Amino acid sequence: MQTLRITEIFHSLQGEARNVGLPTAFVRLTGCPLRCHYCDTEYAFYGGEQQSFADILQSVKKRKVKYVTVTGGEPLAQPGCLDLLVVLCDEGYEVSLETSGAMDIGAVDSRVSIVLDFKTPGSGEVSRNLFENVARLKQIDQVKFVICNREDYEWARFKLEEYDLSSRVCEVLFSASHEQVESHTLANWILEDELDVRLQVQLHKLLWGNKPGV
Repeated sequence: MQTLRITEIFHSLQGEARNVGLPTAFVRLTGCPLRCHYCDTEYAFYGGEQQSFADILQSVKKRKVKYVTVTGGEPLAQPGCLDLLVVLCDEGYEVSLETSGAMDIGAVDSRVSIVLDFKTPGSGEVSRNLFENVARLKQIDQVKFVICNREDYEWARFKLEEYDLSSRVCEVLFSASHEQVESHTLANWILEDELDVRLQVQLHKLLWGNKPGV
């Protein structure tokens, strides 16, 4: 019986990306090979408990939602995550995967909407990015840049042009790092440069603050 190490499974409103505001079941896997300076889920680095796919699915079904987000930590750090994504899609859920730009997304089920978080210099993990993933993006996927400062913004703007992300079929999200850059400041930068990106505000933090299980 396949198992995964799980930190938490909870029900909340999606706070980010395309499905923001929609009731969603979140499956947070334990473990991450990255150590981003702004990480808000350090509690998912260690611990957790092994759960079978049947138990995970049972917990998700209790939430009575159509959207499921698999997140971490870094969910793809556990190879069995790929099989869980297939199971969730087969059950009829609309599944999204929140993953860093450091993991190969080539084997992810094509039905899954990938939110690919390329790491900016301010994260401390910029060297871990696999930009080969750009060629693997689908129409339902999204690319995210978390902006810590003006340097990060200029770096992300350069990557936007270097990989011609604005003309690709997927969306590009710019998000202000919590308590490092104000969202209105990032909004002004985007408007001044007329970037074809979506400003992302973390709804869950506005509603409930920076804490687990929301």
